[in-house]
Amino acid sequence: MRMEQPGSDILDARTSCSRTGGPSFSLRHRMVRAMWSVVWTLLAAWTPAPLHRWRAFLLRLFGAQLAANARVHGSARIWYPPNLIVEENALIGPRVICYAMAPIRICRNAVVSQGAHLCAGSHAVDDPHFQLEAHPITIGINAWVAAEAFVGPGVTLGAGAVLGARSVAFRDIPAWTIYVGNPARLLRERVRFTIP
Repeated sequence: MRMEQPGSDILDARTSCSRTGGPSFSLRHRMVRAMWSVVWTLLAAWTPAPLHRWRAFLLRLFGAQLAANARVHGSARIWYPPNLIVEENALIGPRVICYAMAPIRICRNAVVSQGAHLCAGSHAVDDPHFQLEAHPITIGINAWVAAEAFVGPGVTLGAGAVLGARSVAFRDIPAWTIYVGNPARLLRERVRFTIP
């Protein structure tokens, strides 16, 4: 039971024995993550907020796709940079966790605020081998993931959508709506706007 995403490095739990301590990812994948962790810790995690270009350079070096004016704070944690796409004028704030087991796309003008958690991985809970699964996350154009909110695997926040502070989304959030709570529920529609 391999993952369906092309190029996925997730191993079959039946043969890798990940449930009893075996690896969940290929050796190459684990090596890239180990090198990335050292590089980010030594060269980026401690850097002041204005050094966005330096951090973007390091992320690109490890395979992330970032627009020229995308911003990622040093205290953010990017689990696997090749699965990160950050478009124009998008922001990943302080202490954000991007658990990028599958692609995570932060679209143009979107904001992921401090302490938010974007989690693209989970497990097949009914599988006796507890197979790891990964599903992409998309944060739409002009969307906002507020402070300490949680976005689960496979979730899309539509254009202009808001997930309120400390809210939890395991289902898609429609465009131009505001959702709050755990589980996230519709609070109201959001006024539509465009940013030039």
